Amino acid sequence: MASNPIRNIVVVGGGTAGWMAAAALSRLRANGVTQITLVESDSIATVGVGEATIPPIRTFNAMLGIDEADFVKQTRGAFKLGIDFVGWTSPTDRYMHPFGAFAGDIDGVKFHQIWRKLHDQGKAGAFGEYNLCETAAWLNRFGPGDPGSPVTRMVWAYHFDAALYAGYLRKYSEARGVIRREGKVTGVEQHGGTGFIKSVVMEHGDPVEGDLFIDCTGFRGLLIEQTLKAGFEDWNHWLPCDRAVAVPCAHGDGPLTPYTRATARRAGWQWRIPLQHRIGNGYVYSSAHISDDEAAATLMANLDGAPLAEPWKLSFRAGRRKQAWVKNCVALGLASGFLEPIESTSIHMIQAGITKLLAMFPDRGFDPRNIAEYNRLTNMQIEQVRDFIILHYKANGRVGEPLWDACRAMEVPESLQRRMDLFRHSGRFFRHEDELFAESSWLAVMLGQKVTPETYDPLVDALPEADLVRLLEETRAHVRAVAEAMPLQSETIARHVAAA
Repeated sequence: MASNPIRNIVVVGGGTAGWMAAAALSRLRANGVTQITLVESDSIATVGVGEATIPPIRTFNAMLGIDEADFVKQTRGAFKLGIDFVGWTSPTDRYMHPFGAFAGDIDGVKFHQIWRKLHDQGKAGAFGEYNLCETAAWLNRFGPGDPGSPVTRMVWAYHFDAALYAGYLRKYSEARGVIRREGKVTGVEQHGGTGFIKSVVMEHGDPVEGDLFIDCTGFRGLLIEQTLKAGFEDWNHWLPCDRAVAVPCAHGDGPLTPYTRATARRAGWQWRIPLQHRIGNGYVYSSAHISDDEAAATLMANLDGAPLAEPWKLSFRAGRRKQAWVKNCVALGLASGFLEPIESTSIHMIQAGITKLLAMFPDRGFDPRNIAEYNRLTNMQIEQVRDFIILHYKANGRVGEPLWDACRAMEVPESLQRRMDLFRHSGRFFRHEDELFAESSWLAVMLGQKVTPETYDPLVDALPEADLVRLLEETRAHVRAVAEAMPLQSETIARHVAAA
């Protein structure tokens, strides 16, 4: 055991970030942590627009020992196989960013290079026809797939009610000894010599002292920014959308679709996230290009069914804290930074912060080398995700609209420009092994948004073309057959995970 172990952890703020942190940290009570306290106020609203996730959340839930069927029922969830992008290159065009793998490489040559050559000759189908998740998504189907090969192995995430998920994790956490303190935090006490946080001061009651503090106070960053002055790096020049308006609506007459939809609009884009009991909707927009009232009117005019609440607005700024860990405070969720939800990464970034904290869990000495490495890895990951999100704006094809014209003309980070240039020339793509988005994700978005390679890998010409045509057709047929054998998502939910 560490010579000076952490005994007392205080999580400031609830919501999804706070209760994810509390649930994961509750496992440390078996390692000598004697108390975990979560402080939150019922009078402070949480930001609940994030209802779509990406597949790593299944790893987080499995780490906690959560049963998937029970979780989906309790959060009124549905399954997600990808994101449908509508209107990003022209008003009528659409493509999907699916989860899971496309067809595999052949004799060491990348599949997309082979596809590029054959598709130009009319000898291959659409790129997405070689991905099981995309094929099943367009058919509104969800099932076990065929685990015999990566191409027919299902990969999925969830749509769920974020407030219900926070409540689900609260029950989980409290059952494992986490103490919840209700009330507003009115001040923060620091140790005189070090500046480390000593306690948070409650509006009514005694100070809550701790060794380690987790800041889940949202955009305001009560601990990490207002107290410890971590600093903020603004990315608004790359990601100009700075507001959102959101509203739930009833289901319409259409099927329960197993994917998120992101529809490009004149001044931003609209999300559509179907759950069992409703559809979550929102318009992410640039306040420099549309008024709040006009944005709300646009959203309300493009719903599947009757609205179930009044629309509510949210202001934000894309960017990150310069340091997510300062002294004895770690910021998670919106307190650590914000990237708009175009690729449903918000909840994952909370998960990633928790995972790294557990991997580098400190003692009360708070070794600065440990903190520096946490910050380096956190900054690197959010910058990689940032580049992927900027790609959607940079590669748009919406000509004649001021927001989109400016995004197409803007200078992007060198790390992204280098990737786009290399791919546009020869279809080559290289990624960091620990990067969140796989090669398949980058390929789906770049090809979907017409970042088309000028040529293909010359090694393709060394392979027998007739054999390639046959292999691709067999793969496409097999993927289609596996997808068509699945039940509709609505049937799967009704049989196994329907909410009460």
